Amino acid sequence: MAVQNEVAHWRAQIFMRILQVVLALGLVTALPSIVLSLSEGIWSIAVIDVLAIAWIAGIWRLTHVSYRVRVLNFLAVTFLVGIGLMVKIGPLSQIYLVAVPMLAALLLGLRAGMWALAVDALALGLIGYASNTVGEDTWNAAAMLQWAVITLNYVFIMAVLTLSCGVLLQRLERSIGDLQGLNEELRLTSTAVARLNDMVMIAEVTDDEHRIIFVNKAFERRTGYQREEVLGRSLRLLKGPDTSAGTLERIAKAMSRSEAVRAELLNYTRGGEAYWVETELVPFADEGGNNTHWVAVERDITERKKSEDDIHRLAYFDVLTGLPNRRLLMDRIDKLLASSERGHTYSAVMFIDLDNFKYINDARGHAIGDALLKNAAGRLEQLMRKADTVARIGGDEFVVLLAHLGSGHAAAAHAALVVAEKIRLSIAQDFLIEGQNYSSSASIGVTLLPKGGQSAHDLLREADIAMYRAKADGRNGIAFFEAGMQAEVEQRLNMERDLALAIDAQRLWLHAQPQVDCAGRVVGAELLMRWQLDDGGWVPPSQFIPLAEESGQILQLGAWALRQACGFVLELVAAGHAVPLSVNVSPNQFRQPDFVEQVRAVLAETGAPANMLIFEVTEGLLVEKMEETIERMHALAALGIRFSIDDFGTGYSSLAYLKKMPLYELKIDRSFIQDTPADPSVTAIVQSILAMAHHLGLQVVAEGVETRAQADFLVANRCQGMQGYLFARPQPFSMLLSSLQPQHAAA
Repeated sequence: MAVQNEVAHWRAQIFMRILQVVLALGLVTALPSIVLSLSEGIWSIAVIDVLAIAWIAGIWRLTHVSYRVRVLNFLAVTFLVGIGLMVKIGPLSQIYLVAVPMLAALLLGLRAGMWALAVDALALGLIGYASNTVGEDTWNAAAMLQWAVITLNYVFIMAVLTLSCGVLLQRLERSIGDLQGLNEELRLTSTAVARLNDMVMIAEVTDDEHRIIFVNKAFERRTGYQREEVLGRSLRLLKGPDTSAGTLERIAKAMSRSEAVRAELLNYTRGGEAYWVETELVPFADEGGNNTHWVAVERDITERKKSEDDIHRLAYFDVLTGLPNRRLLMDRIDKLLASSERGHTYSAVMFIDLDNFKYINDARGHAIGDALLKNAAGRLEQLMRKADTVARIGGDEFVVLLAHLGSGHAAAAHAALVVAEKIRLSIAQDFLIEGQNYSSSASIGVTLLPKGGQSAHDLLREADIAMYRAKADGRNGIAFFEAGMQAEVEQRLNMERDLALAIDAQRLWLHAQPQVDCAGRVVGAELLMRWQLDDGGWVPPSQFIPLAEESGQILQLGAWALRQACGFVLELVAAGHAVPLSVNVSPNQFRQPDFVEQVRAVLAETGAPANMLIFEVTEGLLVEKMEETIERMHALAALGIRFSIDDFGTGYSSLAYLKKMPLYELKIDRSFIQDTPADPSVTAIVQSILAMAHHLGLQVVAEGVETRAQADFLVANRCQGMQGYLFARPQPFSMLLSSLQPQHAAA
């Protein structure tokens, strides 16, 4: 229907043009024709011309009349003028009749043209025959034959012309339909391409370059270029300094072979902003197979690439410092191992731990701690070569890989030591953070590679072991891994495992060491933990207690010791002995948030009187969160628990806390007692502690008393309690209980 409307509109326009031309030419030719006709006395011709012009003018003016009626009137005028002229002038005027079927085919279609031709032929034959037999009363067969021949030839020629005109118009109508469909399809395609979110470019293949001939709106929005700015320019318009040359070369090779290609490219906008696209270039060829155009469809993948980069950074780099993390470090150690073995050179792995970082982090907050870590990472990076690696593997631990230090072991070890010393000195310098200086130091463990059959995990473990040796040797130092260190670590791991088994198998014991007064009477006892092996031997507390502290097993041991102490207190009460028992409490155990509730629960469960328990704590407990610690001590004191400061004078060494803490006694460390009274300086310190305690109303117990001279000195200076081998060694609690019976009887 749309095509028919289009053709009808086209025919109406042609018809109006024909009317205008006929009127114009008719006026120009009719006036001379009328004058000549009148001069010759042929009035009928003049009348025909006037009527014809008037009729056509009416057809032209009456536009409200339907198209078909107007065309039929126009054809009738033409036909009647032709007939009139043939009658008056003769057969030469049949030229008018020629126009009728052709105009009918043009303006109304092939069928109307053929009907007009039939009417023309009939009129021509009849009028021609009649004009040649005027005045004859009989049938003239010769004349009829003559006009039949003329009419047939006329029909043949006019049929050819009319059919040609009609078929041409039909084909044209069909072509218009096809063209309209193609135009509609092209319009939809063009609209779709223009509105695509993907960028589209079409380039024409020329001799020297691919010139852009089309871009869509998405291209304009993303690149900042207007369409007029890019038309005629190269497809390489958007490349920039960081666009991959290798990718461009791959695309160029594919285009030279007229092959479709897909790639990811870094492009640049008109303003210089870099963005990533996934581009696909497809060639288009003409009917001869020659590549004439390229279509490039590009999708913005900047956010996807950013997400990929973020994922890569999270997977392989430390979020805080931006340094490689453990995963990437292990990969680089593997590669360094392989390259060192191939090149027969030595490299090094350094494990670096920041000393006392936890104190800064806890005291000043994580923001300061993070800033210190970032500053430390920056210093490490400044000291390294491009071939080296600095990684952060967690907390305050860094690892440095020094690549290819030399072909000789001694030279490589010396080079590693030089770098390690630079690191140690650099970290030892104060860190200026938010206007304040913070000091730290580094314990550094070093191991060299390659070593036969070792993996990245083995090397990292060796450097870690060496670092702990440096830390054990006083911190702020450097230690190289030695084979004996591994044995120590394995022994430590075995001991940790055996201790866990001993706890489960109940092979731990609490022995009691009596504390006596000036008269030698037992006034208290300290409970000391002992570990007996299957073979009957004993593990020294100096070995397994620190191990339990580090492994966290001290919490289980402390809970067990408290419950055992409560049981012993009940035995003492049942035997009628008011002898308090001292229990060592680990800082880790004391700092548990629910420690007060644990103690309250055990006391309630066992029924042991709290006033017969003395918790021995060290001065180191006060280093962290002093106010919270003192508050917890007051809560325990409210239950009846008494407190003793163990190893007084060797730890925190601040007397300010003595006034705030609910203390019952001080214990003078054996390191002071062993040189008393022979060393005047140490003797003066002991006397000062005793005098201060007397003024503060605190009890004093001297540890490590082994000679009579030490005991006499302490008695002379009014020391209330003494503990040491001079009086008794640590013993099973049953022996202590037995020894108290005679004392009780004597009393």
